Amino acid sequence: MDGNPKTAMGAQKPDLSVVPPSALLHLATAMMNGARKYGPYNWRDDPVSTRVYVAAAMRHLASYLDGEDYSADTVEAEEPVHHLGHVMACCAIVLDAWHAGTLLDNRPKVPGRTGELIETYRTTKKLAA
Repeated sequence: MDGNPKTAMGAQKPDLSVVPPSALLHLATAMMNGARKYGPYNWRDDPVSTRVYVAAAMRHLASYLDGEDYSADTVEAEEPVHHLGHVMACCAIVLDAWHAGTLLDNRPKVPGRTGELIETYRTTKKLAA
């Protein structure tokens, strides 16, 4: 470490340089697409529901897993946005709304046992590629 006092202070903060720039670009593309449709930071003006964004993220993940890279509506509009960029945008909006106090948390009131079930059904057998 160098002797600059700023280095010591900076080392105590989250290192944003570990976030891949390619991921940031996909996130920004998705956020710009949404900002054009709904306005930038619209979730800070009007509260948003957790499940709306989680469901959208899950749909984009499913589309990506099923072999589609870009969201069809964005390709048709000639502004292609990668499904994983949409997933990151959904998650970013939920986190930002949570921090801004505009998140309507409509998850089930009683937490489930998903983490426990994942451990219960852990397997060492791999699917064929």
